[in-house]
Amino acid sequence: MSPDIRAHLKPRHLLPPLDCTPVAGLQMAACSKAPSRYLMRRAIRSANANTSMKDIVPPPPALVHQEQKMIQELFSKHVLPTYGRFDLVLHRGQGSWLFDVNGRRYLDMGGGIAVCSLGHAHPGITQALVEQSQRLIHVSNLYYHEPQGRLAQKIVSHLGQGRVFFCNSGAEANEGLYKLARKFGHTEGRFEIITALNSFHGRTLGGIAATGQEKVKKGFEPMVAGFRHVPYNDLTAIREALSPATVAVLIEGIQGEGGITPATPEYLLGLRALCDEKGLLLLIDGVQCGHFRTGRFQSFQRTLEGIKGAETFEPDGLSMAKSLGGGFPIGAFWVREKHAELLGPGTHGTTYGGTPLGCAVALKVFEVIEKEGLADNARRIGAFLQDELLRLQREHPDKIASVRGVGLMIGFELTRQIPGLSGSEKPYSMQLTSLLQAAGMLVIPSGTHVLRMLPALNLSHAEAAQAAEILESVLAKLS
Repeated sequence: MSPDIRAHLKPRHLLPPLDCTPVAGLQMAACSKAPSRYLMRRAIRSANANTSMKDIVPPPPALVHQEQKMIQELFSKHVLPTYGRFDLVLHRGQGSWLFDVNGRRYLDMGGGIAVCSLGHAHPGITQALVEQSQRLIHVSNLYYHEPQGRLAQKIVSHLGQGRVFFCNSGAEANEGLYKLARKFGHTEGRFEIITALNSFHGRTLGGIAATGQEKVKKGFEPMVAGFRHVPYNDLTAIREALSPATVAVLIEGIQGEGGITPATPEYLLGLRALCDEKGLLLLIDGVQCGHFRTGRFQSFQRTLEGIKGAETFEPDGLSMAKSLGGGFPIGAFWVREKHAELLGPGTHGTTYGGTPLGCAVALKVFEVIEKEGLADNARRIGAFLQDELLRLQREHPDKIASVRGVGLMIGFELTRQIPGLSGSEKPYSMQLTSLLQAAGMLVIPSGTHVLRMLPALNLSHAEAAQAAEILESVLAKLS
């Protein structure tokens, strides 16, 4: 990075932004160095009495815009264009709030797509990072270390008897499930995994083959063999899709990228019975819907609460990531004890999975969630937020078609004809996301008409109410 760019990346935007245009009566240093707040006050006091604050700090702050442009140019020149990014350069976060380089704050209702389970800059995560990094950051998985063993124990305590493999992301965790299934059916020549339409399982070659959305497959044909897609929540479709090659069924507990669609209790129990009947593995992708987001450790546990016959329900394998590390990259998959010996030495591995540092952070995330009762908070605040969205649906039936979700995994679907959005070719979900961003709130678009709210598990009642108010104000302007 050049010295000129480095100079502009100093945290001077935390101070009131300045215009470099000379103003009558003001004597201050060149704008290449941001003045202190003291000098700023002196300069204002010495200004001509007729000079307004708007003259001194006129919008937009040119210096900060120059910094934003520089950062975006770095991406344009040096980062592969695999993302359609919004026009927003973020600098820091605190709790459920994010701040851009202009100093403007945004209520983060996207949580890094269900990642920042404790919000931003949580002191517990900072403490875990500092303390563990001073002790031991990384060792090969050829050796033992305490944090990985303790984290595996914690996961098992929430799921049931089994064992855990650690990796770095949800896509990798799902790759582990594919390999588990292949190993399970290998001697019989079975390899096919049935997944759901509108599912999402990652962007590796295996992940896009498993994903039931054609848009992620385009340009990467031929697909990895061994995956078939059927409608979600349709047990009959699963049964009809079975073949002699079928070895497993893989579903999301709640479809996230597909638009926030929860599995029904009947579907889950029916899948378990069908897999037992046919000798198949039942695998669940809990990457987005897991880690207490629904009010239980995994979404299937919340879905099956109080359901007769569900007391002993267990999948055969489950993937997790995202909220597991609260923002630190870590993934894992759990395997039911009866299948835990399938992946022995040499069958699977990773360099960075389950490092002392990553495991220490994940343990701290567990500790904070349990100590502060954040599973209950997800239920309570999630219920309030859904009630508010349902109220907005009643008030704006021409704009909101439906509201769905569990806990703090919430989606609302837009109607097909909204006059205020019909003038653009961009999907409604993208347009409304941009309008909400301009109003000070970040959400996550899903497909063409659904917006997702996946905030921190410690979101407060006041913040949830503010989210509803921002959405209400934006909807009111769409006519």
